[in-house]
Amino acid sequence: MATKVKKELTAQQQAEKKWYVVRAISGQEKKVKQYIEVEINRLKLNDFVSQVLIPTEKIFQIRNGKKVAKERSFYPGYVLIEAVLAGEISHIIKNITGVIGFLGETKGGDPVPMRTSEVNRILGKVDELAEAEGTITNPFVIGENVKVINGPFNGFTGVIEEINEEKKKIKVAVKIFGRKTPVELGFGEVERE
Repeated sequence: MATKVKKELTAQQQAEKKWYVVRAISGQEKKVKQYIEVEINRLKLNDFVSQVLIPTEKIFQIRNGKKVAKERSFYPGYVLIEAVLAGEISHIIKNITGVIGFLGETKGGDPVPMRTSEVNRILGKVDELAEAEGTITNPFVIGENVKVINGPFNGFTGVIEEINEEKKKIKVAVKIFGRKTPVELGFGEVERE
């Protein structure tokens, strides 16, 4: 018979919550997060599991000349939870659909909490990514033909001569009045020809 979990935590146990890594089926992190939250609410175990987190980053890609935002998991196949794994809590989480298990020292062994430095680094990265507007991934290659779709050179075509990843700019040699002229443009101002 499964033992019943106490419904309340002492102040000391509340302070001892640690972050754990739950292994999930890759690509189903959002579903696993949702399943964990639903199960915790259903069993009224919110005192034991306070946060379920999927570190994600927002990226922008240029598709058919349009800037498309997409959220990508920073650690595919992993979900982070802040919890006190007392009693049956770890067993309940392991049996949720899509959960493979906890990250630990041995396969199928006891869950190992993350070090404080790792938690701070990951949570800092999550905050940093949330503050950033997002990044445009570089879909271009030097020597590629592109068409300008925005700005004063709209409609011109040219060849990429230089790519600056940091500034998200490219230098394109555009023919103006029969002469090649280098023009610096943002990633969002051009599309593949």
